[in-house]
Amino acid sequence: MSRILILINSSGGLYDFRNEFVEALLEKHQVFVSLPDDVKTKELTQEGCQIIRTPINRRGINPLEDLKLYRTYRNLMKELEPDLVITYTIKPNIYGGFSAGRMKIPYITTITGLGGAFDRTGLFLQLIIHMYRAGMKKAACVFFQNEENRNIFKNFGIVGRKDRLVMGSGVSLEHHTFVEYPKRAQTHFLFVGRVMKERGILEFIAAAKKLHSDLVSFDILGYCDEDYQETLEALEKEGVIRQLGFHTEVHPYLADADAIVVASFHEGMSNALIEAAATGRPVIASKISGCLEAFEEGKTGFGFTPGKPEELIQAMEKFLALSYEERAKMGRAARSKMEREFDRKLVTAAYMDEVRKILDHRKEK
Repeated sequence: MSRILILINSSGGLYDFRNEFVEALLEKHQVFVSLPDDVKTKELTQEGCQIIRTPINRRGINPLEDLKLYRTYRNLMKELEPDLVITYTIKPNIYGGFSAGRMKIPYITTITGLGGAFDRTGLFLQLIIHMYRAGMKKAACVFFQNEENRNIFKNFGIVGRKDRLVMGSGVSLEHHTFVEYPKRAQTHFLFVGRVMKERGILEFIAAAKKLHSDLVSFDILGYCDEDYQETLEALEKEGVIRQLGFHTEVHPYLADADAIVVASFHEGMSNALIEAAATGRPVIASKISGCLEAFEEGKTGFGFTPGKPEELIQAMEKFLALSYEERAKMGRAARSKMEREFDRKLVTAAYMDEVRKILDHRKEK
């Protein structure tokens, strides 16, 4: 059996969005997973994965910590001698890719989004470009989740040996089943995502302050990744918003909402949007790559410019003006779009195609 090593910064991210791929790998290969947490390690272990705990400071920029992570990945590859390495998210992509490349181990990289890294200028931007080039230049295949991210990398000369475009991680249509649209007097807007500036929490709060009433509520599903907790608690006491906290199982919350709001400044492909659409819920979303692909203006949702609360409010007011029948029709159209374009089986097939090609080529050498 071939040995496959997966490097990722979140067990939940692997299990919730890529487990079908993991299951396909486990049918014929040994799968080792390097990750920093225990959120879904029990489930991954039960399936047959061998878990290796690897601490990662996801947002830190401490050179000593990053050097330690690189050495950890290098030592891990020396010990396991994997036939293929698969990396997700920024630090595993960069340091895992660099390690695999230096050791002449084939690897597949996935760009799940750029965050604000490429909005920087000067030396910091040049450093990011240099690190990505080093991490990706020997990648057997780089998967992108939207065309804009692929073009940005190409424009900066950050390329692997091959690249492919997929619709994010896709959505599990079996897990995120269609649920009939709720019929009630109150409209529930649901913000899904980490509570941080780049996810648009300030714009959502501005909309909540203006539009909340006995007939319109604003809920937040996700944990604070930046220092907004005191602000949220104060707003909750005033009845402006409601905090639902972080949950590994989001489907019931999506089904209970009237519309899902994703106000991000950057996305690879918004899982929140495609899961909401699969559930049959209209969306209010940023008009950016990674969101635009997931909805159709006026048909499955409404878009707005990120960072502009007045546009978010206008989009919400458009939605509030719709009848129950019009909202339900939007939800059905959203589900149909997911069935046509975002079925996770299509994404899994694309990854398995590359895995087979790489391992077959390795056997021939």
